[in-house]
Amino acid sequence: MEPKSSCCFMLLLAAAVSQRVIYSDPVCGVRGSTVTLPCTFTPNTVAQDGGEVLVEITRVLWCQNHQICSGSTPTVYDNTLRNNPNNPRYRYLGDTKGNCTLQISGLKEEDDATLRFRMEGNTPLSFWTGQTGVRLTVDDETRMKILSSRDGELERGEAVALTCTTECSFHQLEVTWFRDGHALPYNGPSLHLGPLKAEDSGNYTCDLKNTVGTLSHPFSLNVEAGEEEQNPHTGSVDTLLAVRLVLFSLHTVLIIIVASIVIRRTCVCKKAEQVSH
Repeated sequence: MEPKSSCCFMLLLAAAVSQRVIYSDPVCGVRGSTVTLPCTFTPNTVAQDGGEVLVEITRVLWCQNHQICSGSTPTVYDNTLRNNPNNPRYRYLGDTKGNCTLQISGLKEEDDATLRFRMEGNTPLSFWTGQTGVRLTVDDETRMKILSSRDGELERGEAVALTCTTECSFHQLEVTWFRDGHALPYNGPSLHLGPLKAEDSGNYTCDLKNTVGTLSHPFSLNVEAGEEEQNPHTGSVDTLLAVRLVLFSLHTVLIIIVASIVIRRTCVCKKAEQVSH
């Protein structure tokens, strides 16, 4: 190998060793949900002031099902595109320093693909695509299911958390919760109930928003009613009984007082008659 060719080869090899992109494990998302693809990258280094510094990255992009993501390859995100013509469902959460995280909302069938990240700097040696990529699978036929943090019958005053989930991993899931067919004012994947009351009992279901055919099977929640809930009139009965007892006592005292007065007057009258005779 000629010295010049050998030098170029060594430069390319050094660039290949220093540059890298690290993706997450394969991700599965439910149609209509939002997924986040964690990603980090390390740019190439160049000699400067007797040491090495990272190349300044000026362009970052993501593409689907393409090994290099260069040239006229369609991209789902490119920070150099003017007037922001990127797909609004694809949001870049990273930067040009080392974070290349991508977020995709409102998953569609067309998002099912292998996505790759590419970085470019001010030197050709800084152009690099992480070719392993990250596989995104979009689950289009998923029925939600409800998991409970507690098993068995629950007692009044306790707490429980119901989670709406699937076998497919997801992030920031928006669901609709129902109790006995009536919608509840919650849209997160977890429903926290407590302190529990008897009226919290019922059949709970959850459904992925903006998606057809994902309604879960009913989850039955039974809350054991306390004594007060079993007889809601107990308190009023006790109060009425107490009032009656007080009135009876006052009536009895009044009778005793009146009787005492009558007896005293009778005695006084009898003494007066005896004295007059």
